[in-house]
Amino acid sequence: MADGPRYQRIADLLREEIRNGTWKPGDRLPSHNELADQMQVSITTARNAIQVLVAENLLYTATSRGTIVRSQEVLESVVTNHIRPDRPKSAHDIFSETARAAGREPSKQFSARMEPAGADVAHWLGIPRDSWVVARTVLQYLDNEPWSWEVSFYPRDLAEATGIDFPHDIPEGTTRRLADRGHPETAHRDTVVARPATAEEAAVLGVGTGTMLLDHLRIGANEERITRVTRHRSIAARNRLAYELGDDDGTDVIRRTLGTPHPPGNSHSFGNSLVPGSP
Repeated sequence: MADGPRYQRIADLLREEIRNGTWKPGDRLPSHNELADQMQVSITTARNAIQVLVAENLLYTATSRGTIVRSQEVLESVVTNHIRPDRPKSAHDIFSETARAAGREPSKQFSARMEPAGADVAHWLGIPRDSWVVARTVLQYLDNEPWSWEVSFYPRDLAEATGIDFPHDIPEGTTRRLADRGHPETAHRDTVVARPATAEEAAVLGVGTGTMLLDHLRIGANEERITRVTRHRSIAARNRLAYELGDDDGTDVIRRTLGTPHPPGNSHSFGNSLVPGSP
């Protein structure tokens, strides 16, 4: 190993092993104790070496599984797909559709609660501050890897009228639930900002504090009211957002030119791809 602090030299060795394929995405690395024994260093030195690679988004830690090698692929999500009129009926939400079309296995952890609207949420929903809202939180995974963190807020009366206050996940997604219950979203405003992860976001997503995230805020509405606001946070280096606007014929020309794959059964439902990332 090259000169430098021992933890850095161990990190350099592990990084090279990840890049040359000795350790593949999804592989579990030795525990801190095992790594310390193998390298004849202290547990603190081994832990510091692992943290270097966590900060570089090469590894993540899972409480029940240890230290895992991250995928270096980039997931492209066409964020206009969920409102396409010819999107086929499905029992899965748009994240699951996107993941499966890209050959990845999605899963998620869900929670919901009633809470008073803070200043930002009240402003976005156009309701008085401290009004009751339903907050639905989903931590999304690809192949068991923490991928994105999504929190959606709904006015209490609308949530109760459409069953979104149901304290469990809605497999088909809340956009479809709203539409099925007579409140289809007909307009959206999206804002996307790249910024460093806070300590809380880093802990949830298994990345180092300061890792660049995509913070995607979507406000949905119909002709009568704001229906919801969704805040979706994901690792910037592993996600790419695309918008498809215009008619189906033109969209098909773009997709054919770019080589974007179409899922079977419907040529206009959504477009997703995985491209190699840079470790």
